[in-house]
Order: sequence, then structure tokens, then C-alpha cells
Amino acid sequence: MLLDRSDRATRLVGLDRDSQAIAFSKERLARFAERVVLRKGNYRDLKRHLADMGIVKVEGVLFDFGVSSPQLDDPARGFSFQQDGPLDMRMDQTTGPTATVLVNSVREDELADIIFQYGEERYSRRIARAIVRERQRRPIETTGALASVIAGAVPSVYRHGRIHCATRTFQALRIAVNSELECLEPALRDAADILAPGGRICAISFHSLEDRIVKHTFRSLAQGAEARLSLLTKKPILSSEQECEVNPRARSAKLRVAERASEEMTL
Repeated sequence: MLLDRSDRATRLVGLDRDSQAIAFSKERLARFAERVVLRKGNYRDLKRHLADMGIVKVEGVLFDFGVSSPQLDDPARGFSFQQDGPLDMRMDQTTGPTATVLVNSVREDELADIIFQYGEERYSRRIARAIVRERQRRPIETTGALASVIAGAVPSVYRHGRIHCATRTFQALRIAVNSELECLEPALRDAADILAPGGRICAISFHSLEDRIVKHTFRSLAQGAEARLSLLTKKPILSSEQECEVNPRARSAKLRVAERASEEMTL
């Protein structure tokens, strides 16, 4: 852990939209006392939170995008179809519409676009049509009910594919509910702004949409006469087989790293 291997002057600032994640982290990191500051917030507001604390520059920023294992494993959060639960999907449960609202109110064409764009689901239109047909009979309010509708909308061979037929649709709805992708590029650019020379940004993504934004943003910040970053990973770093055996969800993780250019290089 960073705090174990650094001197006592090193401080860790953590941001998360999920109150449960903040509470868990506070308990786990309690032994480091004042060296740790945890705040509920979105990483798109990174600059504002640091300014509130009087922090102008940092030595490193780590982004861990997407949903967390505790969120996936809790049926009450509604992120997964593995166990039945309310169709919520909000990372911050105190604000914004739930996935239930989205699924039961959005027009069919808009719903199909969400599923296609954010889930890269080839049967998006069939799934959207089935959802609208079902919600006309009764509201779709649980993860199990939604997964059942999706399963009934796709071909039989697709239902028995390598991944569950509802995986891409659930991903798409989660991204839409939390406006995840819109935050990525601004947050990465802000991180580059507040990095001290030689500081690094590490970004962990878990699907191609996230990774594509990280790759293109890093590349943009590393090009031109006023380049602010240098790329340390031409290709993303993937989890080792050993790590995937311990944590199977790490199989989809991709890590990209960029370093803040020295002041001399940016002149």
C-alpha cells in the first residue's frame, strides 16, 4: 500500500460517489489518521475538492473507473442480475433517477440507442422493443424481471453464449444512470493540470468504451508543442494469470499510465 511505503508527509485524498465505499475505506484506513482525507464526490470535481483543501499540485492520481465488487455483490444495489433485487444502479443512492425510472420511461428508440452505444449490444433494438412491450403490461422494477425480458428478446444461441445475454444491457443502463462516460475526459484533463512535474496518472478501465476515452485523452495530452504528458504505456497493462485466479473480475481491467512532463519540456 502507498501509505505503508511512503514517509509520514505523504497524504492520500480519496473521492467516491458511494457513501458505503467512503465508510468502508474510513474504517480500513483509520490507522493512518490525518494522512487520509476521504470525501464523497465525483472525480470530475477533483480540482474543486483539492482546492477546498488548499492543495495545488499532487504527485499522482489513480482513477479506478466503473462499478466496484461490493456494489455488484449487493442485490439491493441493483447492478447485477446474478441475484434479484430492486433495479437501482445508482452509485450515489441519494440523488438522480434509478434504472427503474429509465427502463420504464425512456422512449423505445432512445432506449435502443443507450443499449447499443453504452453496451455495444447488437440486439439493442430487439431488447428495447421487448422492454417497452413488457412495461406496457406492468412496470419492470427488479433486476430479475429485466434479465428475464432480455433473455426472451434475444435468439436462443445468444442466451447460451460465453457471457450472459443481459450483461451488455445492464452495463449500458448503469453507465447511463451514472453519466459515467461524460466525466472521464474532463477528469483526466483536470488531473493532468494538477500534476507536479514527474507526477503520474494511472487509469484503470474495465471495458472498451472507458479504455478508448483514456487512450485518446492521454494521446491528445501528449501531442503538440504544449504537450503536458508523456505516455508510459503504449498498450494497456493487463492483469496477470495469477491475479485473475485470485480475482476473476480483474480479467477485464486495463491500466494505462502517463507522466507529467517537466516544466522545461512544456516551455
